[in-house]
Amino acid sequence: MPYEFFINLRYLRAKRKQVFVSIITFISITGIFLGVAALIIVLAVMNGFETDLRNKILGINSHIVLMEYQGMMKNYRQVMGEVKEVPGIVATTPFIYSQAMLKSEGSVSGAVLRGLSLKDAFGVLDLGRMKAGSIQALAGTESRDRAAGEADAPPGIVIGKELAKNLGLILHDPVYIITPMGVSTPMGFVPRMKKFVVVGIFDSGFYEYDSTLAYVSLKDCQEFLNLGDAVSGLEIKVDDIYRADAIARTIEKKLGFPYWARHWMEMNKNLFSALKLEKRVMFIILSLIVLVAAFNIISTLIMVVMEKNKDIAILKSMGATSRSIMKIFVFQGVTIGTIGTVLGMLGGLALAHNLSGLSVFIERLFGFKLLPGDVYYLNQLPSRVDYTDVAVIVVGSLIISFLSTLYPSYRAARLDPAEALRNE
Repeated sequence: MPYEFFINLRYLRAKRKQVFVSIITFISITGIFLGVAALIIVLAVMNGFETDLRNKILGINSHIVLMEYQGMMKNYRQVMGEVKEVPGIVATTPFIYSQAMLKSEGSVSGAVLRGLSLKDAFGVLDLGRMKAGSIQALAGTESRDRAAGEADAPPGIVIGKELAKNLGLILHDPVYIITPMGVSTPMGFVPRMKKFVVVGIFDSGFYEYDSTLAYVSLKDCQEFLNLGDAVSGLEIKVDDIYRADAIARTIEKKLGFPYWARHWMEMNKNLFSALKLEKRVMFIILSLIVLVAAFNIISTLIMVVMEKNKDIAILKSMGATSRSIMKIFVFQGVTIGTIGTVLGMLGGLALAHNLSGLSVFIERLFGFKLLPGDVYYLNQLPSRVDYTDVAVIVVGSLIISFLSTLYPSYRAARLDPAEALRNE
């Protein structure tokens, strides 16, 4: 062990007359601990939000949407065959998208009506957890035997849990779908309306989707909207979500006009850009805690240098170089910074990995919801530790701690032994 480091450890142990210096040292360690822990926890929450949000968005929505400029896509089977030949594509499915109104006995609500091809939709989409019924029940209503007296049986519909709550619906309840794409009658233009029955209620964990989406089978949707064999477009799943933009351009180049493709990053650009900006701003703001702790280290070292003037003078008289004196106080500041950083890293990781359970405990203890689903995009507090972020935080904290030692150490190294011992 270098003697400079040994002397640094001795200086960290407070004597009775140096208790105030020791308190400032403890405050410096605590400040770095809080700063590092806060950075790790907040960035873990931000990463969790981004990951959870992306997973939910890419569960309900596909990676790429392919449509026609001219409107509905009629030759979608042929297009699906061509699209599947593009490298990187895992699965495709046709879909229908339309605005509609849902009417129950006691309530009315706007909704987004989507037609699903039950044969291949679930290779592309994931609706989340079913609270009641089954999405596969749509296949039963789609293939009902009209010859057996079931021609008038209402088709099935699957809705989100919040939409079901708003309409007061439970499993097997009837609901009417009304669309503005109506028909002309002698009485004037009449919106098209048809009775459906609720065969499933899903919970995507995403309030916006749970309160607006309603799914019917592709065949029932085509019949209701009088589309024939046309669809709105194709939904496509790729093997690498971060290559979706390149694959979308390849599809457009292969198919040409009038087809256009839009990838998930483009459709949700503003949302994810806002999340990245928030993450950067939070990093900058919370880094100020570490900077404040670094000023505490500077204050501590200046006070130690003032207290140890006599010791420094004696060490120099015994042959210690200015470089060795500087090392002593650099070691002291770095030791304070390292202790605070390590404790902050361990505390931050421990809390970040158990944040979801801790948030549930707080909600139960105080009886309130931390993230109400009708206010925020998510209804749970997610957390995902990115160890690259942790490494940047730890290295940054240690660098700041080291830089904060340079001025006090330089002043200690320049001390004149004769001047320091003159009044002793």
